[in-house]
Amino acid sequence: MLAVDHVSKTYRIGTFGGTSLPAVRDVSFEVAPGEVLSLIGESGSGKSTIGKMILRLSPITSGTISFDGADVGGLHGRALKSYYRRVQGVFQDPFSSYNPIFKADRVFGLLRDSYFGGVPDGEWRARVEEALASVSLEPDQVLGKYPHQLSGGQLQRMLIARALLLEIDFLVADEMISMLDASTRIDVLNLLGDLKARGLGILFITHDLSLGNYISERTIILRRGRIVEMGATGRVFGSPQHPYTQMLLASVPRLHSRWERGAAAEALADDEAETPLVQVADDHYVAAA
Repeated sequence: MLAVDHVSKTYRIGTFGGTSLPAVRDVSFEVAPGEVLSLIGESGSGKSTIGKMILRLSPITSGTISFDGADVGGLHGRALKSYYRRVQGVFQDPFSSYNPIFKADRVFGLLRDSYFGGVPDGEWRARVEEALASVSLEPDQVLGKYPHQLSGGQLQRMLIARALLLEIDFLVADEMISMLDASTRIDVLNLLGDLKARGLGILFITHDLSLGNYISERTIILRRGRIVEMGATGRVFGSPQHPYTQMLLASVPRLHSRWERGAAAEALADDEAETPLVQVADDHYVAAA
């Protein structure tokens, strides 16, 4: 469904843009219909930048991103609108998606104006209420309210409901449940699992290893803009090959033990040398030493 092929992103920084800052370096992966692919890495590793390039919110420096065989970078006008009809994103900070001077459910109204102009009022209200119920929201508690009257978790769930109204084919979920409480978090994860079963492809961007392990079939470990390990989630988590992956897993807090800096952390180098991926097993790739 989605193919990211040797994609890189470099930002120009400095007073006159004379300095380059590489954010993503030669990243390639694919996501099939009905598959959840977790993209895991620390802050600044390039995870969100990849999501923004898929959604056309940031231009690609080099490489291509294609959706159903069409180059996303070449879409304009109606073709781009059609792309957004099938591909949407939900991000970590829900407040940035709302205009504080309008009621929060305006995000549904704008969606209706763009894609569902011919739907009768009663049917549209029923669709909105059904989408809200699927993310554990009561319509009378959130509709007609301004963003400042709702919690971050409520606003986030409204954005998820908005994506569900479109009946999309692909979702970029960028830390989308980080602002939700634990009980709602598992509900949303299970909802994503149901949507996956219906054929929704999901790029699940997170820094939380447990969430990635819970929801995804395949996992990519990203470090400093490069893929250092990629493969089936069970294999990556069960038998990590790269020192960075080993360090991440060793750093997960445990209830009955204290964290200790292990050999994996000591083995990590600070150099930025090219590290091509090599296949170590079926569908398991790791950066060469």
